[in-house]
Amino acid sequence: MSTFNRTMRAVAIKALQCGSIPQHIGLIMDGNRRYGRKVHVGNGKGYYLGYETLEEILAVCMEMGVKVVTVYAFSIENFKRPADQVETLMELAKTKLAELCEQSELVRQYGIGIRVLGDTSLLPEDVRKVIRKAVDLTKKNNRAILNMCFPYTSREELTMATRSLVSGIEAHDLNPSDISTSVLEESLYTRSCPPMDILIRTSGEIRLSDFMLWQSSRACHVEFVDCFWPEFTFWKLLPILLRYQLRATSIAQSRREHARGLCDDESEELVRVDAGDLRDR
Repeated sequence: MSTFNRTMRAVAIKALQCGSIPQHIGLIMDGNRRYGRKVHVGNGKGYYLGYETLEEILAVCMEMGVKVVTVYAFSIENFKRPADQVETLMELAKTKLAELCEQSELVRQYGIGIRVLGDTSLLPEDVRKVIRKAVDLTKKNNRAILNMCFPYTSREELTMATRSLVSGIEAHDLNPSDISTSVLEESLYTRSCPPMDILIRTSGEIRLSDFMLWQSSRACHVEFVDCFWPEFTFWKLLPILLRYQLRATSIAQSRREHARGLCDDESEELVRVDAGDLRDR
């Protein structure tokens, strides 16, 4: 990054900090393979470039003061892909997790705790070993959190949460009448995280692909961006943050109404903005 671009980014971040800063951002990092084909470097290189983009966006989030970043690193459905693609993703995960917990200045500087969300029993043992090490080495970091959903789907998360509640009832720690939406939320993988403020999906696809469906269902600013993930930069993130800040007051009001049990249909509406549509206005 040039000195000029670095200076302009710093100025933009300072300006953003005058408004509401999202505390929890979710990222569906879609389009790595297609980008690899687009620039003729292959699928594997596309994934590696995608992780470089993640490091850049994570750095921006930490500079702004975002507390939690949750990324869709690997869907359970991805196991259905060709074996060579799955193997590439597993090797990449091992490499990047090791780098994050052992060599990343970003992790040390901002005190980032690495958390891996999902059904890790589905992963090979060598990958689970790296995950355990990454989580253990950063477990005392509590200034910010990087949630890596790997392997994950919302259906699996909700199934896991339901089983946890059933176990509580069977152990007589819970009564069926105790179960509510707030009790269920306390059983989700993100139970210790602030509510999700922004959810971004790249690649031009307008769907959530079974990612954070519960967390994004109320008072969350959702944007679908028409670029591949390795093409996503701070300058594409900037207008999303500005639009979020314009809606921050109404989002906070919606959450207060929900907490009081007074939400009407309007406050329950999911905020979905297609960046392409906005450019056409």
